[in-house]
Amino acid sequence: MTTKTITWRLRTLMAERGMFKTTDLLEPLKAEGVALSREQVFRLVTQTPQRLNVEVLAALCTILDCTPSDLLVLEQVAARPAEATGTGGRIEDIGDLRPVPARITRPKP
Repeated sequence: MTTKTITWRLRTLMAERGMFKTTDLLEPLKAEGVALSREQVFRLVTQTPQRLNVEVLAALCTILDCTPSDLLVLEQVAARPAEATGTGGRIEDIGDLRPVPARITRPKP
């Protein structure tokens, strides 16, 4: 079984074009008609977005002179089979470990 992973390459493409700070995108985005706060641009650069506005994607492609497939790289990754964890609820598998009975005492007045 294979799964797809998405690699967001915005930071890499920015660096290739001499843009090393997230704030380097603020003015070019504004010039393209996209108004994002500094925090939104920071998240856009540092994290893979779950959703992406088409106008933002088009503006990034224009600013960085790239295509959407340069920004988003889809890769097929072979999924590893899940490893079995736990004991399946069998008591004999716990070895010398046994629960310690709790002692509840009332505080002295």
